[in-house]
Amino acid sequence: MDNPISIIIVDDHEVVRNGIRAYLETQPFFSVVGEAASGKEAIDLVSELIPDVVLMDLIMPGMDGIETTRRIKKISPRTQVVVLTSYHEDIHIFPALKAGATSYILKDMKMEKLVEALNRAVQGEVTLHPRVASRVLQNIRGEYADEPQLFTELTERELDVLKLIANGLTNNQIAESLTISENTVKGHVSNILSKLHLMDRTQAAVYAWQKGIVQRD
Repeated sequence: MDNPISIIIVDDHEVVRNGIRAYLETQPFFSVVGEAASGKEAIDLVSELIPDVVLMDLIMPGMDGIETTRRIKKISPRTQVVVLTSYHEDIHIFPALKAGATSYILKDMKMEKLVEALNRAVQGEVTLHPRVASRVLQNIRGEYADEPQLFTELTERELDVLKLIANGLTNNQIAESLTISENTVKGHVSNILSKLHLMDRTQAAVYAWQKGIVQRD
């Protein structure tokens, strides 16, 4: 093939990168043009090489795979990001897809399926691991069933924290206001983002205003 599919592998574990590279290099239609052990390395490589596909781990030290995906899509919109991870919780799935990932597959997937996902990604076609597809489908069904409000899943204390986030308070200020530790606040914020399928506290604040959880005087 004159123009093989160019791929960058992003994973902070060298043994994982080596294993994937070794397999992909047995495939005539793929060319692994680079490897990255961190988000920053990945962004630098994408800027230089503009690959067809980036195979992206999510949990890495420093910049995580979600933020890396978001930045890659700004640098090179044509580059398709295929998430390859061990995590299938909502707090990882929805932010990754919102950040621009084309596909979301898990590391228990057979190599043949990985090859299929990479080939499909180049065509702009989505591949979701069955567990991930199930969560996405549940979310879509929830949105269209008279759009039940996700915030009803929040505990009373999580609602308190959300209201304070919407009013611009920092974690430290929230901790002082509710007389709890800052670590506890961080735990509540993480749960809020997970339950509401949001990426950051800014989105949480916007959500709170849009849903009337807080109201302007």
